[in-house]
Formats: sequence, C-alpha cells, structure tokens
Amino acid sequence: MTSALQKLHNIPATALFGMFVIACYIFVALFAPVIAPYGESEIVAYEFEPWSRDFWLGTDSLGRDMATRMIYGARNTIGIAFVTTLLTFLLGCVAAFLSATLQGWVDQIISRAVDVIISIPTLIFALLLLTIFGTSVYSLIIVIAIIYSTFVFRIARAVAVGIVVMDYVEAAQIRGEGLWWIMSREILPNAAPPLVAEFGLRFCFVFLTISGLSFLGLGIQPPAADWGSMVRENASLITFGDLTPLIPASAIGLLTIAVNFIVDWMLHKASGLKE
Repeated sequence: MTSALQKLHNIPATALFGMFVIACYIFVALFAPVIAPYGESEIVAYEFEPWSRDFWLGTDSLGRDMATRMIYGARNTIGIAFVTTLLTFLLGCVAAFLSATLQGWVDQIISRAVDVIISIPTLIFALLLLTIFGTSVYSLIIVIAIIYSTFVFRIARAVAVGIVVMDYVEAAQIRGEGLWWIMSREILPNAAPPLVAEFGLRFCFVFLTISGLSFLGLGIQPPAADWGSMVRENASLITFGDLTPLIPASAIGLLTIAVNFIVDWMLHKASGLKE
C-alpha cells in the first residue's frame, strides 16, 4: 500500500489529471446505456429546447436530448478511435519490423510505398478514399488506419533498425529462430517504451481526424451520436448566443489534452531524466 502511494506521489499532477479525465471518459463510454436518460436516437421534445431539468443540455435540431447524445458520443467516438489506433499500430509495426529485419528489397519497397502515402495530405487523402469506398464504420476504420500506419511505420522502423544489429538478435538468428519469433520476442519488447508513448499521441491524431471527418459529414454517420457531427448539427445556435455546440468541441479538446499530459509524462520517464 505504501509503495503504491509512493508511486502515485511520484506521478506529476498533469499526468494524474490526464488519468482521471480518461478514466471518466471510459466509464461514461462503457456505461452509456445506464447513464443516459433517453435513447441514443430518441426524439423526446421539440427542436432546440433550452437547458432544463428534463433536458440538461437542451435538445438538438431534431429534438433529441443533447446530454444523451454526448454520453453515447463518448462510446462511439472514443471506441472507434481506439479500435482504429490498434489497427494502425498493428499494420505499422508489422511492416516496420519486417522492413528492419529483412532489409534489402523488402525494405526498399515498403519504405517507398510509405513515402508515397505520406506525401499526400492526410485529410485530403482520407476524404478521397472515403468518397470512393463509402462512409461505413468499417471503411472509416480501415482508411484512417492505413493512412496513419505510415507514420507509425517510420517511428517503429527507426527504433527497430537500432535493435536488429544488437548481439541478442544476431544470436537468435544463429540459433535458427524464425522471423515472427525474432519480431515478437526480440524486437517488440525492446521497442515497446517509445511505441507506447507514440500510441497515445497517435490516438489523439486519429481521434481528431475522425471528429473532423464527422464534422464534414464523412465520418461516423447518423443516427449514431458523434461529437464532431454534433458540432456541425448545432453550429447555428452560436448565432443566438447558445454555447451548446461548444460542449462536444470542449469534450474533444479535453480528451486530447488529457492524453497528451500522459504521453509527455511517459516520454519524460522513458528518457531517464530527473525532475
């Protein structure tokens, strides 16, 4: 118990704040059906009802409860962003470790393909691919994962190149260990610290991209609740001095800040520098 308290004491206040915010978001996302007062797409009143005891944040342009939409938006936006980030790292790390281990023409082909994808502006490329392949959740996840896996590839490959020349990797190759064994048992554990920090940072980019695409109408599609589309649907209220559209925008910003606080702490800890 004392050891756990000492560890918490050593964590900076910003990282603790980030952990608390993320824990709250996860709780809301997991228990959305229990917490929400109404159904996700249920029309409960007239459009643009003001804040009241029955409708904490008023209603939207269709008469749906904004507080309920915010709660379900946490589940949809964060859940899809997390799954997309996992797929992003799976694609990027596997390609990077293959490239660093095999080298030669395999490294050249993968690296040049990544260069081509990175050279195209991310948002424009995502809009183009989603226009071609449709705006389903599966298309959204795959398209964003492929685009952002190129950035993960660059970082993971830079780390892996320094690991594959180490003596323990050469010893594993001499023992006759297979390619997958070397990648999963030798490279991955030693590349984990910087990649874990990159996971948090990349999650922010994926999360913001999904929200941006939803704001433009090509992200998570109605009637599913999503913070990006909620800003677009209720943006006209700002003209009348209603701050309701700023609430989903603030939720997006707060989560991004919280994740960055934790990433900064993890990078500082991994660097070995003292406070």
